[in-house]
Amino acid sequence: MSTQHGTPHDSRRDRGLFRTKTVEQSILDTEEPEHTLKKSLSALDLTVFGVGVVIGTGIFVLTGKIAKEQAGPAVALSFVVAGVVCALAALCYAEFASTVPVAGSAYTFSYASLGELPAWIIGWDLILELALGCAVVAVGWSGYVRSLLDSVGWHLPPILSGTHEGNFGFDLLACILVLALTGILVLGMKLSSRVTAVVVAVKVTVVLLVIIAGAFLITGANYEPFVPPSRPTAAGGGLSAPLAELMFGFAPSTFGVMGIFAAAAVVFFAFIGFDIVATAAEETRNPQRDVPRGILGSLALCTVLYVAVSVVVTGMEKYSRLSTDAPLADAFADLGHPFFADLISFGAAVGLTSVCMILLLGQSRVFFAMSRDGLLPRVFSRAHPRYGTPYRSTIVLGVIVAIASGFTSIDVLAELVNIGTLFAFVVVAIGVIILRRARPDLPRAFRTPWVPVVPVLSVLASVWLMLNLPAETWVRFGIWMVAGFGVYFVYGRSHSRLGLRNRRPAGD
Repeated sequence: MSTQHGTPHDSRRDRGLFRTKTVEQSILDTEEPEHTLKKSLSALDLTVFGVGVVIGTGIFVLTGKIAKEQAGPAVALSFVVAGVVCALAALCYAEFASTVPVAGSAYTFSYASLGELPAWIIGWDLILELALGCAVVAVGWSGYVRSLLDSVGWHLPPILSGTHEGNFGFDLLACILVLALTGILVLGMKLSSRVTAVVVAVKVTVVLLVIIAGAFLITGANYEPFVPPSRPTAAGGGLSAPLAELMFGFAPSTFGVMGIFAAAAVVFFAFIGFDIVATAAEETRNPQRDVPRGILGSLALCTVLYVAVSVVVTGMEKYSRLSTDAPLADAFADLGHPFFADLISFGAAVGLTSVCMILLLGQSRVFFAMSRDGLLPRVFSRAHPRYGTPYRSTIVLGVIVAIASGFTSIDVLAELVNIGTLFAFVVVAIGVIILRRARPDLPRAFRTPWVPVVPVLSVLASVWLMLNLPAETWVRFGIWMVAGFGVYFVYGRSHSRLGLRNRRPAGD
C-alpha cells in the first residue's frame, strides 16, 4: 500500500475510513515542539507501573473467592492459564510498542495497521474503560480509608461518604484522591513513577509478608482433592448470563478440569492493566528495549505473586470454608492472627492508590494521542512547557473522573467494561500480522515469536473470554460504540490531520 511508503495521495484507502497512518509519520508527530512528551522512564519504571496497576485488592480477594466457587486449590492453575493468555497478548503488544514507540497504545498500533476508524473505536473504548475503572477503584479506596478512620473513632459525615446502601451523598475521599493523583501526573512522569514505586514497594512487601507468614500455616490436607470433582452449574438466563450461554445453550461447570478454565476466564481480569505500560512508550528513554521488558517483566512478576497467594490461601483453610468477601484476611483471623488480617486491609488500601494513578495515566495518554491526530480537539494535545506532560488532557479527564467518583455507587459499577481491553487485545494481535505483511522493512527491536500462530491464539483466547462476559456488558459496549461512531462522523473524520494532509494537492 502506498500509504505505508509515505505517498498517501494516490491510494483510495487513504481517503476512506481505513486510511492508515505510517509509523514514520506517527514518530514524526512526536517531535513537534508543542506536542512532545518528556522522556524520563526506564525499564524498571515501566515494570513498576505494570505491577502497580495489576496488583490491587484482587490478590487478597479474588484468589480465595474463585477457589471456593469454581476451582478449589487448582485455582493456582487457573492463574497460570490466565497468565499464558495475557502473555500471548503481551508478546504482540511488545512488538508494536518497540516498533511504534508512541503514546496511545492499542489506538496508535491500530492506526498504523488497521486504519483510522478501527483506531478511533479502540481509543474511544479505552477512554471509557479506564475512566470508569478509575472511578470505581477510587470509590473502593475510599471505603478502605473510611474503615480505617472508623477504627480510630473518626467518622466522616454520611453526606460526604458517597452513594451507598440507598443513601445519596458525595464521596469526598474518592474525589480528593483522584484530584491529588491528577496533580502528581501533571507535575511529571518521573515524579509519578517515584510515587508509584513507593506505593508498589509497600504493597508488594505486604504481599510477600502474607505469603511467608501464610506458608507456616499451611495444612497439607487442605489441598485434597487438588482438583475437586466437577459440578454442573444451574442454567442462567437474561442479560446477566454469559453471551456464550445465550448463543449456544452452554452452561460452564464448576470445579473439575473445566472448572479450572472457567475460573481462568474470571481471574483473567485480575491481570488487566499490564497493557497500560505501552501507553508510556513515548515517555521512555529507550522504548525499543525497555517497553517489552516492562510489559513482560510486570506480567511475569504478577503471575508469580497471584499463584503464590492462591497456593497459600487454599493451604491455610479448606477451600469450601473460605469466605467470599475477604478470604485471605478472614483465613488469618480464623487461625488466630488478626494482625495479618489488618495488614492485608492496609495493603489493599495502599495498593488501590497506584491502580487509580496508572488508570488515570493510561486514559490521559490515549486521549492525548487522539487529540494530537485531530480526532479530538487539538487543544488537549499540548504538552506542558516545563514538565513535558499532556497536562490539559490530564486535568480535564482527572476532573471528570473525580466528579464521577464522587457520585459513583460501587454496587452499580462493580463490573468494569473489561470487554474493551479484550477487544484491544484482538485488534493488536491482528495488527501485528497485518503490519508484518505490509511493512516487513520496519526495524523491530522485539519480534513476536511464531507469527501468525501466537497472534491467532491471542485472538481466539480473547474472543472466547469476551463470549464469557454477561450479555448486558455487550449491550453497554454497543451503546458506547454507537455514541463513538456519532462523535467520529460529526467531528473526528473532518478534523483528522491525516485526512487533511491527504486532501492537500500534491506538492503543497
